[in-house]
Amino acid sequence: MVEASAANLLAACAGNIVAVTRRDPELIAVLEASGCRVVINEQADHGMGTSIAAGVLATADANGWLIALGDMPSIRIDTMVAVADALRSGARIAVPAEAGKRGHPVGFSALYRARLELLSGDTGAREILSADATLVEEICVDDVGILADIDTPADLER
Repeated sequence: MVEASAANLLAACAGNIVAVTRRDPELIAVLEASGCRVVINEQADHGMGTSIAAGVLATADANGWLIALGDMPSIRIDTMVAVADALRSGARIAVPAEAGKRGHPVGFSALYRARLELLSGDTGAREILSADATLVEEICVDDVGILADIDTPADLER
């Protein structure tokens, strides 16, 4: 699953992928074999926000970030490209939406570097999306993969 998610991101973002994970030798090996640069989040037990912060800190010179989850392998490459293109075109925050429902990946411009670096807890970047709701650019897509995360074996059968 993580390998498929990484492959899609690599195809969409021309190989500039930083994968943030806890210390898990098997997962790290899969990510590195997929072509990802791996960053270890020593604070992983403190929630997804710390993983976002670790990734942003590791790439502080980036022009923006496409925040994607390793358990969402069904997101189409063209959806990821559309979110990245929105950032390149000046969006501050870009989010794909399918039938009015927002999903992943979420794109943040470099204007959000400091705020992303300070994230902690398990809500990820939701607080930024809420605080800057009027600045969020929704990208309408026909891609149910943006909503389909795999949390259990039963989710794989969907």
